[in-house]
Amino acid sequence: MPDVKHFDPDAVLEQVERLFWQRGAATGIAEVVAATGLSRSSLYATYGGKQDLYVRALRRYVEERSQPMFQTLADDGRGLPAVEAFFDRLIRIRCVGEHARWGCMATNANAEGADPAVRQVLDQHHDRLRTAMRAALEAARAQGQLADGLDLDATAESLTLLAYGVNLRSRAGADPAALRRGASAALDSLRRDRS
Repeated sequence: MPDVKHFDPDAVLEQVERLFWQRGAATGIAEVVAATGLSRSSLYATYGGKQDLYVRALRRYVEERSQPMFQTLADDGRGLPAVEAFFDRLIRIRCVGEHARWGCMATNANAEGADPAVRQVLDQHHDRLRTAMRAALEAARAQGQLADGLDLDATAESLTLLAYGVNLRSRAGADPAALRRGASAALDSLRRDRS
């Protein structure tokens, strides 16, 4: 007879995601056991070793938390106002409420160094954000919002890196108003001169 799990693997993975997000990849398996109430053997039988568990939690974070924001940005169609709304939302999420000062799990993982499985998830995260930024920039160009001669690929990469910077600074307790001013200055530098 197959072993019947007495817990919801998806709900436990969400708990583990939150733990790794808040505390980082160095979180010990004893902390995971304490947070979930499961034995080490149950965790390993369900998810694999600690590194496998971390990769699954990171992948869940990217799919459930990051990707919806990226898709909203890519689909918005307003150009620079969409990018501005993205940064406003990002700063609000990172600085206020339940997850304030947790940063972004993917950004945190980039700062911690990564094995190949983690690196693959992080590269996918980066590519998706850059692609969403580029889609917003294409909409901005089509609507005449951008300064002439901007390299959209390089600009999308720059805005992606700015998002990582916001995530890191918010984790360190940066002032939200200062983060907004920095994001606004970056976007203002892209705008077509209307004079």
